[in-house]
Amino acid sequence: MDATAATPARPSSRSSDGAPMIRLDRLAKRYPDGTTAVEELTLDIADGELAVLVGPSGCGKTTTMKMVNRLIEPSSGRVFLAGEDVTKADPVALRRRIGYVIQQVGLFPHQTINANVATVPSLLGWDRRRTAARVAELLELVGLDPGQYGGRYPHQLSGGQRQRVGVARALAADPPVLLMDEPFGAVDPIARDRLQAEFLRLQAEVRKTTIFVTHDIEEAVRLGDRIAVLRQGGVLEQYADPATLLGSPASPFVADFVGADRGLKRLAVTAIDVAELDKPPVVAVDDRLVDARRALNGASARWAVVLDASGTLHGWIGVEQAVGDGVVADRAHRMEAWVPADASLKTAFSVMLQYDAGWVAVLDGDHYLGVLTPGSLHAGLRRSVESRESGIEPAAVSLDQAGEV
Repeated sequence: MDATAATPARPSSRSSDGAPMIRLDRLAKRYPDGTTAVEELTLDIADGELAVLVGPSGCGKTTTMKMVNRLIEPSSGRVFLAGEDVTKADPVALRRRIGYVIQQVGLFPHQTINANVATVPSLLGWDRRRTAARVAELLELVGLDPGQYGGRYPHQLSGGQRQRVGVARALAADPPVLLMDEPFGAVDPIARDRLQAEFLRLQAEVRKTTIFVTHDIEEAVRLGDRIAVLRQGGVLEQYADPATLLGSPASPFVADFVGADRGLKRLAVTAIDVAELDKPPVVAVDDRLVDARRALNGASARWAVVLDASGTLHGWIGVEQAVGDGVVADRAHRMEAWVPADASLKTAFSVMLQYDAGWVAVLDGDHYLGVLTPGSLHAGLRRSVESRESGIEPAAVSLDQAGEV
């Protein structure tokens, strides 16, 4: 099947001059015994984009990556970097233009951390002062104090710290392209989660064009701008952004690979749409209880949001509490279930479960915007799928349309 045709490229999939930063053009690897590791793979990766190669063992993920920097020579096809065909380029010079991070890090055990990070700049002939400044800058960037860690040796660092050094070393000569081969697979789950979060922060700063190999679809969804799902023989099944991949699998293979819980995974890549928030009654913390009752009765609501004079969320009050005389502040409950407006639906759902809450308040800083309920959360996820399938961005769905779902 033509998987790339099934998933049109997003407008951001090309650099400003119209060409992708990386293009794999019918790239293939066949061995003398007749085994096909990669079958004429064609992919475009934009400048600053992180593309994840994912699939079962033996699907050609790592082989594809190693053909990009010519650690494995392609049987056919071409690799373009910034429009230049590097298939016939000097492979050593090519590798110095590409950062490479592997699972076991591969630091030189007899060299200090400073010396490890300085490897490629030294090979390129950088002077000592420039190299030292770059090493210090990168150690700071990956969250390691140069004064504390620069003079240490790899065995004196934790696995997660060594992995950070590996990323710093790959970035040392400021390469335009970064290759990462299951870089976080050898650390424990807690360290892995932290490394993923740190890498997302780092990528937001440096915006390197990255090919990232993993067997973990959860990791692919969390990190990737686009994900290429490969099956045995290196055949591309689908290449799409995470939300499209989870919401509209292109084949039964993709649907099976991303899992029956792909709807839950999709929550992690679906942002809260402020236009979709419910708007329950709002009362002020110093309102009289009789005013709160009037607001609840007028909206036929069981509860209301309580705000202070500056519009900051104070809590909530239900019809059972809004009785008798007094002011709202005397009866309001504190509200712990809230999320920032830039959170994902997964975060909102997690908070809902954590506090056993029927709704979650959404805040822009301290300013209250509205609430998500289980019903509106589900509707938002459905609209996200339906709008993508129809070519409409979720944010463009109107409130009238939302009410029809």
